[in-house]
Amino acid sequence: MARNDTVALTKSPNRLLGVIFGAVYLLVGILGFFVTGGVDFFATEGNLLLGIFEVNPFHNIVHLLIGAALLIGGLSSVSAAKATNTTIGAAYLLVGLIGLFIAGDNPANILALNAADNVLHFASAIVLLAVGLGAERDVRRAATAR
Repeated sequence: MARNDTVALTKSPNRLLGVIFGAVYLLVGILGFFVTGGVDFFATEGNLLLGIFEVNPFHNIVHLLIGAALLIGGLSSVSAAKATNTTIGAAYLLVGLIGLFIAGDNPANILALNAADNVLHFASAIVLLAVGLGAERDVRRAATAR
């Protein structure tokens, strides 16, 4: 990454958040595979990651995809990071809400969601939506004014 790209990245809350959250979710996705040996791909109750988050192999793959999307958005441009943060924030809000009803040994719980996952999904949603919708509002206006 060139110096100008690094300066632009650190001056944009959306790009910085996308890169940080992207790297964290990629790491969580990778670490998840170390604890999901012997767990069915869509198991409704998975093994614990970091002692509190239930994961199954499908959940790990979802973390990898989300991490990659956030990282790519954050490394691309302010408008890409803003769109990615907002979209994934909205998706996490929806997953958090759904998780309230299906967490535990429910046949619809193909991500092995538990209460700790729900808290993390709501927290991620709040941060991603707050930055995605609140920061760098002029980027959206400039893009739609053309």
